[in-house]
Amino acid sequence: MLWETIEAPPGLPPPLPMTIRAQFIPARHHFREHAHDWNQVVYAISGVLTVAVEGRSFVISPEQAMWVPTGLRHRAGTLLGAEFRSLWISDETGAGLPEGPTAFGVSPLLQALIVEAAAIGGQGDPDGYASRVTGLIIDQLRRAQPLPAVLPWPRAGALGKLCEALYADPADSRGPVKWGQELGMSGRTLARHFQAELGMSLRTWRRQLRLFKAIELLGGSLDVTQTAMELGYGSTSAFIYAFRTEMGCSPQVYIRRHGAGRAARTSSGAADWSANVGTDGGSAHDRFAALRMARAGDDITAQCFGQDRSIPGRRRMNRCH
Repeated sequence: MLWETIEAPPGLPPPLPMTIRAQFIPARHHFREHAHDWNQVVYAISGVLTVAVEGRSFVISPEQAMWVPTGLRHRAGTLLGAEFRSLWISDETGAGLPEGPTAFGVSPLLQALIVEAAAIGGQGDPDGYASRVTGLIIDQLRRAQPLPAVLPWPRAGALGKLCEALYADPADSRGPVKWGQELGMSGRTLARHFQAELGMSLRTWRRQLRLFKAIELLGGSLDVTQTAMELGYGSTSAFIYAFRTEMGCSPQVYIRRHGAGRAARTSSGAADWSANVGTDGGSAHDRFAALRMARAGDDITAQCFGQDRSIPGRRRMNRCH
C-alpha cells in the first residue's frame, strides 16, 4: 500500500517567536521533503511519527520529539495515524538550542504545554498568559535531554517492507534467511543491506523495536502481561527483565509514573472540539480533551506570542521519569 502526500498550507507567516500547528495525519500519509526558514519541533501527542532528516529516518513516540534546525530538508509521516503538533521557532528564540537534528525526550509538562499553546492560539495575549506558556515551552526545550538513540527506519524499498511488517507484528521471529526468501535476496545480502542502512543488525533492531512498541502499548490499554505476549516474549518475566535492562525501571514503575499523562491523552470529555477552542476557552483539562477529539482533515495554525526566557536547570537522568 502506497503512502499519500499531504501538502502544507501555503503562505504561512514566519514564527514571531513561535507558531504551533495542530493536525491529524491519517495512516500512511506524509509531508513531502521540504525545509523551513525557521527551526521546527516535530512531535505527535498520540500515535507514532516517521521522521527523515539528513538522509536518516527514525520513528518517534509521544514521549519523543525531533528538533530540526533552520534550513534542513526533512519529511514526516505516520504509518498508523497520529495527532501531529508542529512547533515553528524563530532563530532568535531558538538561539542556543542544538545546531543539528536532535531527538529528545518529551516530559509530561512539555507535552501539556504544547497542548495548551495549541488550545489558546489565535486568542491574542491581553494578559500575557500566551507569552508565559511560550516561555515555558522554550525553557523545557532547553532542559530536554537528548536521546542517545532512537529507532532507525529505512527510507523505502525491501527494507521498508520488512520493517513495516515487523512493526505490525513484533512477535514475528523470522531471521535474515527467511526474510531474504520473502524479499527475493539471500540472507547474507539482506543482513549486509540492513546493517549498512540502519547501522545495526536485524536482531538488534528487532530488540529496539520491541522496546519502542512496549512503550507504545503500555501507554495505551494493555497491561504488562498482555504487552509481553503481544511482543512475542516467552514469558512476562522475560519481558520485564528486558524492559528493566533498557529503561532502568520495571514496566509497572513506568506505568505508574506515566499514568496521569496517559489518562489525559485518552480523555474524551469534550463533545465539540471547535466550540472549546477560541471561544470561551474553558479549563485547561477541557481544552486538552477537546484537542484530542480532532479528526482527519482538522488543521489549525496558531500564532503564539512571547519572549525567549532561559532558566538553567539539571537534565533528567532517569529515562523512566
